Amino acid sequence: MKRTVRAAGGRRLSTQVCGDPDGRPVFLLHGTPGSRLGPHPRSAVLHRLGVQLISFDRPGYGESDRIEGRNVVDAASDVLTIADALDLERFAVVGRSGGGPHALACAALLPHRMTKAAVLVGIAPHGADGLDWFDGMAQSNVAEFEAAASGYEDIVAHTKELASAIRADPASLIARLQAELPESDRRVVADQGIRSKLVETYAEALRTSDYGWVDDALAFCSPWGFDPTTVTVPVLLWHGDGDVFSPASHARWLASRIPNATVVVQAGAAHFGALDVLPDILRWVSAGPPAPAQLVDMDSAG
Repeated sequence: MKRTVRAAGGRRLSTQVCGDPDGRPVFLLHGTPGSRLGPHPRSAVLHRLGVQLISFDRPGYGESDRIEGRNVVDAASDVLTIADALDLERFAVVGRSGGGPHALACAALLPHRMTKAAVLVGIAPHGADGLDWFDGMAQSNVAEFEAAASGYEDIVAHTKELASAIRADPASLIARLQAELPESDRRVVADQGIRSKLVETYAEALRTSDYGWVDDALAFCSPWGFDPTTVTVPVLLWHGDGDVFSPASHARWLASRIPNATVVVQAGAAHFGALDVLPDILRWVSAGPPAPAQLVDMDSAG
């Protein structure tokens, strides 16, 4: 079910709800670039899990109006606006890749409304103390973040050509990344169902502009607007040990700072492996048992 929610000033937030309408509500925050149409378990799986899944286009993506100069922390107010519009008193939040920092913002600012948070293949704050931020990161992401750190004009120039190519052929982003993908990621994106969902989310993300992508990159390389050490809700940080887009060292850094955090670094998985484990993550955030037994190879903190 698609729904447009109005934020303060009439700003549009394009929202999608799927799964069990009577299930436990979980927000799924998409990657970068991405949209509300990003990959998620089929409706039948969500019904079995008892999950009502809510996703939305971050400002500047898809059909959501842009907030120029937004920060990571701004995601919390948008999630709260949507939760209130849907009459959701309590909910969990899952963020994948670029959605990870935004999920942590919700956990930091909305502890009275949130039950749990999970971050899949997320990043740590740019310039994090004691972390070699670019170590192990693929050149495509290094170039993007360096452009963002240099300022607005540089990141706009960086994304403009890429976004135009993706609008012409949304599958071109996957093709561009192919040379950098570890073998485990190549297996995941070779699945026709996952590939078609990735193509769909990229197309929707950049259909009208690349402002969402620009603003995400700038927000990641600026102060996030909250301190991860203030997060008090239970947090699960999942990462594949072979991730080259957001290296697993970022998850370990976050886990060492966030109280009540558990980090899972899964051997033999990489960035897109987050799509394979998403049903298990949804089970954890919605039902409350310990982290799923199949998510082993675990380092723990908190």
